[in-house]
Amino acid sequence: MKKKFWLPFIITLTLGTLVSAALRQESTQTPPAGYPIGGTVADFKLKNVDGNVISLSNYKDKKGVIVVFTSNHCPFSKAYEERIVGLDKKYAAQGFPVLAINSNDAGDYEENSFENMKKRAQEKGYSFPYLQDETQGVAKAFGATRTPHVFILRNDGGKFTVQYIGTIDDNYQDPAGVTKRYVEDAVSNILMGKPVVVTQTKAVGCAIGWKDA
Repeated sequence: MKKKFWLPFIITLTLGTLVSAALRQESTQTPPAGYPIGGTVADFKLKNVDGNVISLSNYKDKKGVIVVFTSNHCPFSKAYEERIVGLDKKYAAQGFPVLAINSNDAGDYEENSFENMKKRAQEKGYSFPYLQDETQGVAKAFGATRTPHVFILRNDGGKFTVQYIGTIDDNYQDPAGVTKRYVEDAVSNILMGKPVVVTQTKAVGCAIGWKDA
């Protein structure tokens, strides 16, 4: 009986410790400033897991792009993975696809290597590009600091402007317990030609592991 009682407690405590450690993980470098709301995003080119090079300009015929900085190792990224896939399934056909980027230093976590990125995309059936930001230049340009960290871009006559920055929703632990769907609300407003009401929230996740300068 004692073993049955203690096992769930130990599992919960272990998971809590891992998540707390992820939240506390901070870079010693100064966080990048990044694009502000309304800022125009410069074009970039990164290698996709299929070996092709993808650029933001490839999406000039789209209404916008949901850029998600994510990773393979982070428990928050894993918790949101199915929801990220769901966002692409819901909005890609409406001209608002997901573009996932991994900017973490694979030297910190081997899970974030390009080979493991390819495996993850195949295993989980990603319907969107999963790009490697090896130099971390794109993450710094955006001002991404966490995984996942979302930037919603609207296509304004061929230029992409930032309309939302932050987290996906208000409950990373339980999809059924979500009450505020920040990304869905923002994209829906843009598609309806309305302004985004909540333009910025705090990204909840693991700190991006920056390479030594």
